[in-house]
Amino acid sequence: MTLYPKLIIDALSTVRYPGTGKNIVEAEMLEDDLRIDGMNVSFSIIFDKPTDPFTKSVVKSAEAAIHTYVSKDVNVAISIKSLQAARPEPGKMLPQVKNVIAVSSGKGGVGKSTVAANLAVALASQGYSVGLLDADIFGPSVPKMFHLEAERIFAQEYEGRQLLIPAEKYGVKILSIGFFVNPETATLWRGGMASNALKQLIADALWGELDYLVLDTPPGTSDIHLTLLQNLAITGAVIVSTPQNVALADAKKGIDMYRNEKVGVPILGMVENMAWFTPQELPENKYYLFGKEGVKRLAEEMNVPLLGQIPIVQSICESGDEGEPVAVNEDSIIGQAFADLARRVVEETAKRNEMLPPTEIVEMKK
Repeated sequence: MTLYPKLIIDALSTVRYPGTGKNIVEAEMLEDDLRIDGMNVSFSIIFDKPTDPFTKSVVKSAEAAIHTYVSKDVNVAISIKSLQAARPEPGKMLPQVKNVIAVSSGKGGVGKSTVAANLAVALASQGYSVGLLDADIFGPSVPKMFHLEAERIFAQEYEGRQLLIPAEKYGVKILSIGFFVNPETATLWRGGMASNALKQLIADALWGELDYLVLDTPPGTSDIHLTLLQNLAITGAVIVSTPQNVALADAKKGIDMYRNEKVGVPILGMVENMAWFTPQELPENKYYLFGKEGVKRLAEEMNVPLLGQIPIVQSICESGDEGEPVAVNEDSIIGQAFADLARRVVEETAKRNEMLPPTEIVEMKK
């Protein structure tokens, strides 16, 4: 039997791409590289993305079509090509980011997102290039804290890939799932959907060169934390807690998670949030509403640095609600506290990088 191109093309015209319903010839998915050598046939099929969900089924259908309509004796070799370059491998997703800092808390309500947002702003105001990733997929708050609820994120082509362009405010590049969902409704996603969304925010975004990428992680421990640990080499973690005993118990669990031998993320230190209440008109007065120096004692017990103690001042709530992080005003009591926190994070990150090897991503065992 003699094979010729039209026989092969006619057979492939019976194969439909499920995404559009068109056959792969009509949809111009065949690369112009059809080769016939006796009973050996080779060609390439082009998909829009390397992660196209129909790749395997289309390839199998193409091979079956040739065996059905041409001959069972044809040896078929099909290559897969993509119009979009492949996403980088886990652990190599952000090659231009020098340090990835995870801001975490053992429980909700301790002001973790406030600390993450203001840390990012304080670092930027000190001259560092900074990104802030809102990794709290189910409860994103960063858009509101930066008054970016109406922000629309677009993609542009970069090195063969369509990449999201982060919003930018106060010198910080910002991405959050909150930019893509209705803020008035709850986000009801299964774990796999949430993890995939987070991977897109990490790897399919044009973060560029950054000194620090600050991660606002969800409270507690979850699939989202595992996704971060499997895809990003996290430089170090900052643990946020209030001085209350119930919060301290959960903070201890958060430290243990990062210190787990399978995780191995260094703890840069702890932040005591809501350390005391200070009236704006009486800055020297301190009222310990949630206990005194509980985080300081836990930091000593866990042998980690105390990076800062952030007081409660009415302005911090008002600033967060109005979309202006309080760290923007470095002359205020809170602004100074966050500026000091940023300097301590820089110091501890430098020590960590000098004394310890780079963090490895968590490998999944199959």
